[in-house]
Formats: sequence, structure tokens, C-alpha cells
Amino acid sequence: MTWTVFLSCAVYASWGATSLGLSIALVAAGLLIWTLFEYAMHRFIFHLKMDSVWWKRLIFVTHGNHHAMPGDRYRNIMPPIVSVVISGMIWIAFYLMFGAPGSVLFLGFGIGYVVYDVIHYACHQLPMRGPLLRKLRQHHNRHHYAKQEGNFAITAIVWDRVFGTYIPHKKR
Repeated sequence: MTWTVFLSCAVYASWGATSLGLSIALVAAGLLIWTLFEYAMHRFIFHLKMDSVWWKRLIFVTHGNHHAMPGDRYRNIMPPIVSVVISGMIWIAFYLMFGAPGSVLFLGFGIGYVVYDVIHYACHQLPMRGPLLRKLRQHHNRHHYAKQEGNFAITAIVWDRVFGTYIPHKKR
């Protein structure tokens, strides 16, 4: 419900900001930006190694608890208070950089986030029947159960190959 309202606001703010063709391109660019953001946050923030007890606790609360209990359905998505605040700051940044078309760009970014949340939750909680969904789940499970220092992408696993963090299947 929270993201339905939030993305509805983005649609309203985006309406008429650009031509249809440019809007489609900006939404696609927002989706691409999301995939890079997802990868970077997971790799460089959620798995940050810190010496400070305070930082270690913060990282554990934001992501480490998910690794401690990956099957806990309440730890598979970020609480909306966190995701909406961070996304709101990104929307403001896009708007400040690009004006009204920044809202269109954010719409793609926000859609990317919702798709990520659904896929990540499904990786942990639902049977993944289609070949693409099974591949995404296997990719993510290797991050949890083989090596946490790789397979950081959830929705666009190509980034793990591009940035050299792909964990291959074990040979049988």
C-alpha cells in the first residue's frame, strides 16, 4: 500500500513533464539506475566492514539480521519507513538535477525498487517456478550460502559479472 501511494504520487508529478517517448526513455533509465544502486548499496554499504561497535550494529540492523535469518519473512524487505525516506531523498535529488523530468526518472527508479522487493521476498519465501526466477533465486542463494562477498545483485545479475563479483555454480 505504501509504495502504491508513493509511486502514484510520482506518476502524478510526472504527468505531462515530458513527451511520451522521452518519458519511456526516462523510466527505462530510472530502472537501469535502480539496478546499479541496488548492486552498489548491497556491495558497498550493506556488507561494509567497520571496526566501530556502533557501525557494526547499524549494519547488522539494516542488513546483517537478514543474513543471520534469511528465511525470516519479516527481514526480507526493508521497512517502508527506511525505503520511503531514502527514495524520497533520491527523488528530490533527481528533481533538483533535472527539474520535472527528474520525477519521471524517479518513477523508473521506484518501479525498480518495488520489483526488487518482490523478487527478493520471493527468493526467500516462494517457490520460483519459471527459469528466470529460478536463476535469480539460485544466484541470490549463492550469496547467502556460498560466499557473502559476491552475487550482490538481485534483479540485474549481470552487474556481478561486469564488476567481477559473480560466484559460479560448484561443479558436480
